[in-house]
Parts: sequence; C-alpha cells; structure tokens
Amino acid sequence: MLNKSIKFFIENKLVAFLLLALLLGWGIATAPFNWDTGFVPRDPVAVDAIPDIGENQQIVFTQWQGRSPQDIEDQISYPLTSALLGIPGVKTIRSSSMFGFSSIYIIFEEDIEFYWSRSRILEKLNSLPSGLLPDGVNPTLGPDATGLGQIYWYTLEGRDAAGNVTGGWDLQELRSIQDYYVKYGLASAGGVSEVASIGGYVQEYQIDVNPELLKQYNISLDVLVKAVKSSNEDVGAQTLEINKAEYLVRGLGYIKSIADIENAVITAQEYTSIRVKDVANVSLGPAPRRGILDKEGAEVVGGVVVARYGANPMEVITNVKAKIQEISGGLPSKTLADGRKSQLTIVPFYDRTQLIQETLGTLDEALTMEILITILVIVVMIFNLRASVLISGLLPVAVLMVFVAMKLFEVDANIVALSGIAIAIGTMVDVGVILTENMIRHLDEEAAKPSKLPFNNIIYNATAEVSGAIVTAVLTTIISFIPVFTMVGAEGKLFRPLAFTKTAA
Repeated sequence: MLNKSIKFFIENKLVAFLLLALLLGWGIATAPFNWDTGFVPRDPVAVDAIPDIGENQQIVFTQWQGRSPQDIEDQISYPLTSALLGIPGVKTIRSSSMFGFSSIYIIFEEDIEFYWSRSRILEKLNSLPSGLLPDGVNPTLGPDATGLGQIYWYTLEGRDAAGNVTGGWDLQELRSIQDYYVKYGLASAGGVSEVASIGGYVQEYQIDVNPELLKQYNISLDVLVKAVKSSNEDVGAQTLEINKAEYLVRGLGYIKSIADIENAVITAQEYTSIRVKDVANVSLGPAPRRGILDKEGAEVVGGVVVARYGANPMEVITNVKAKIQEISGGLPSKTLADGRKSQLTIVPFYDRTQLIQETLGTLDEALTMEILITILVIVVMIFNLRASVLISGLLPVAVLMVFVAMKLFEVDANIVALSGIAIAIGTMVDVGVILTENMIRHLDEEAAKPSKLPFNNIIYNATAEVSGAIVTAVLTTIISFIPVFTMVGAEGKLFRPLAFTKTAA
C-alpha cells in the first residue's frame, strides 16, 4: 500500500503539487502567526503562552452582606454544597466561606463538557427547595472562563497631550466611569466573558439615622427602611384617550437626587408628615470595600478582562484593543487648576500579547536555526546543495501540516505544544536525509551503467528500498509516546499537546 502510494505520486506529479499547494494554503490559514496574506482566509489555531492545566471546575458565588464567616458556612456554604452534590459528573466540591460571601468550587470529571456542566448547575440552582437559603440570598454562577482567563488588565488615568500622568480625578469618579461606560464597552468585544472592576469607591446614597429622633417619633428602623424602598418606584396606571390620541398615565417616583430621599414620607402624626430628613441625614458616600488596586504606590481604578472558555486569547486581546480605540473617544476630560487638560485614558499594565509573541518567537527562532543548520550539515555530508534545499524546504511544510492537525483536533498552540514541533524537526531531517541520500546513490549508480532506467523508476526504486525501514523507525517513535496520551489530570493536560504535535510532525 505504501509503495503504491509512492508510485502514484511519482507518476502523477500534478496531483502531488496540487495536494502540496492545498496543504500549504490550509496551513497558512491555520498558522497562529500574524500572517495577513490578503487572499487566504484566516482561521488560526488558538494560541496562548502556557497550557491550561486547571481542573474542570465551575464556581457558584453567593453574597450575604454583613454576615460572619461562620454564619455564611452554616446557612449558605453547607446547604448549597449538599444540594449540588447530586449533579451528574461531579468529582468533588470545595467551599470557602468569608465575611459577606461564599464561594463554592464544583470540580467535574475531565470528560464532562464545560457548558453542559454549567447548564446542570443552573438547573439545580433554579430547583432549590424554598427555605434552603436565607431570604433575599441568590447564588450566582461564575463567568464561563478558566483560571487562565485573565488576559488583560488596565487602569483609568488622567493624562495630558504628551502622555504624562496629570491626576485630577477622584477615585469615585473613575469607578463610576469604569462601571457605567468602560466595562460595558469592553464586555461587548468578541470572546470576552467578563470585565471585572477593581479599586476606587462605589458611590451610594447613605442614610445616617439619629436614634434619638426615631425614639422621639416612635418610628422603628424597619418602618424607615420600608418607606425608603417604597419611595423608589414608578407606578403604572391606565390610559386616557383624548381627541383620538391615547395617553399613558403613570406615577414617577424613582430617586434621582438626595432631596428625593430626604422628602420621602415615613409616617404622619397629627396631620403632619414625618419625612426622612426629620430623623436622618442623607448624603452621597462610598460603599464599604475589602480591597484596593495599587499601582506604583498609588491607588488606582481599573478592570480585568476575562476571556471566554475556548476562545483564542490572542484574538480576544486584539478585539479588546480595537474596542478600546473605539470607546476612547467617549472618555471625559477636564481642565485642571493649573490650566492643563487631563484626558481620561485606558492604560494597560498586563497584556498577555507579549508572552504569546515570545512563545511563537521561540518556535520561529528554532525553526530558522534548524533549517540553516540542516542546509550546512547536508552540504558538508553529501556535497549536494539541491538536496539540502529540498530537505530544508520540507520542514516549513511539515510544520504547517501540524497546524492543520492542531486545528482539526482542537489542540491549542502553547509553549509545550510548540516544543513538540521543535523536537520532531530532528526526526523529519533524519527521514529526509535517508531518502535523499539513497536517491542520490541510485542516480550515481545508474549513471555508470550503459543502459539507464527512466528517472521515475530510479526514484521509485530508491524510495521503496528504504520506505519500510523509515516507517518502522517513525512508528517506533510514535509508539513510545502512547503512554503520554494515557496521562490524566494536570499531567495529561501538560504533556498530551507535546505528544500530539511530536506525533503529527
């Protein structure tokens, strides 16, 4: 079968060249390098700096403000963990109870599909029995991302026309811009699972109650809270038809200023309304927080962009940068007291692009050096420049074919997977040297004979003579990597890509 295939391609060179051109085009389309040919559509292999060896897990996050870790453990973490144990495919469940919130880590078996596990968790959360959790407590499922999903960090900073930091923005202003403009803009970029805000102060209305006044008016704290909640709503009514035109009737009551809260009526005594401002002081202030974002010793406001599971990190970062360029024009600016203009700017301080480019550069450098060394060694050994160029030219073709296989089998390009290609280059060179040297020997022997065979027959005989031995040698190498494919857990995720690319090459 092998010899028949060799003979077919020798006799049908056009088919061989067309197949080679097809593989080259397909390989260029799937290569993780930033190649813009202009005529080949790009569908590159997902590329990252390091392999994701984390467990197949989902996170359920639950907030219960102001409660101690023990209360969180007893009333949220334990009941939720017990209820989630019945989900199919669950390997183990871990929980962490801290002040004000609970995190439950659900570890699934490795063969469980990522989004299937999320749907099972959502089904379970929606069918929790009433009374299992305290009133008003709603568990939420974490973003559809892995531990390596944090691909881009940035801060919001005021800068002048020369790019120098100017300051002039308070932390509450920056956090509001981050939460209500930048966050939503970047969340719409392709492949983004979540944009998490960090640092600054979240602005809120704060009501400081005077207990003496509450006691004087005989008003309980619950009545005050209920009055404030009731004052922040719109009321719908019927419609009125006047002169063949229909008008909507509704009561407007949403809070838009401090005065709206101050004038909210709590109760009435002796035909006199008792309002919130009569028993409390209303102001704008920062919400309580548990951490800050520090950059070079200064507190800043920023965000973390998390890539969706299965997305190409390099492509997601490109989409995020394009979206930053798009929304930057809408960021506000202000004139400072010293007359300088401070333009709010999105400044990255962690960008995985550099790590990914260095990973690709490792393969690029290794491939370039090995091609040059191959040309030099073959010229020295067999004194044939054409043979050395032929063998060296096969290396890029083989690498492109590996990228095609990686795309088909959904193997990400990372430093470990690309190392497998670099390791296999030595084997590919050995095979090329054996074939080429045998062809040259047969051509030299045939040249000394008075009656010469056709050129195609000489090449076929030379190739068929060593094809069996070459296949046996390559199969021996492939078989030696079979145990690597059987690895499970973190070890399997780390080394299986290397074994795959080495075998495919």
